[in-house]
Amino acid sequence: MQPYIICHMMSSLDGHALTDGWDRAFKKNAGALYEELAQQFKFDAWICGRVTMQEIAHGDGYPAGLATTPIARAHYFAVRDAACYAVAIDPHGKVAWKSNQALDSHVVAVVTETVADDYLAYLQSIKVSYIFGGKNEIDLAQVVRVLAAELNTKRLIVEGGPHVSGSFVNAGLVDEISVLVLPLIDGRGAHPASFEVAEQDWTRPSYLTLTAAEIQNGGAVWLRYTKAA
Repeated sequence: MQPYIICHMMSSLDGHALTDGWDRAFKKNAGALYEELAQQFKFDAWICGRVTMQEIAHGDGYPAGLATTPIARAHYFAVRDAACYAVAIDPHGKVAWKSNQALDSHVVAVVTETVADDYLAYLQSIKVSYIFGGKNEIDLAQVVRVLAAELNTKRLIVEGGPHVSGSFVNAGLVDEISVLVLPLIDGRGAHPASFEVAEQDWTRPSYLTLTAAEIQNGGAVWLRYTKAA
């Protein structure tokens, strides 16, 4: 069964999602509110891209030479009964995990078949689960199917960055959009938008229906949408 997928984002008034350059106190308060609202979705897996997960992992590489023989391109699950899973979209195996936990969730790396054997051996050595999302590129629909079939995930929350969120929406996989609009204007035109899709991959606009709008303490507005009928 297809899990229910929520895309939860945080954005400036002019649609920018990256917080570098924002006042530290403002950024901290916004992040705390963002996470507080996310918990209302009662998800059993959360998904982020490589850049975001690298910031969470705080690692700086992994040992070479761990794979003494080629490793079969088959899914590996170190844990199947976690209360929550942290799913990292990491096609080429770049995130240097220090353990198999991220924010109290069991880590599941999503890689392609081109990933290095040493990286897979390293993940196995620290009991990080991994799945293959495609041969050369990640097929998000395939990833969602594997998570549901193998780990019984029922509610997934996509938390960015902009390219991961945009790719999920562009693939037509998202049931609900949640955006915390913050009371500031970023003003940097080249800064990524909350949802980014490479022009060659863009398929169509995503039309939405507003289901809720709530003013938050500090002037932020929490907007929730579903796909338009």
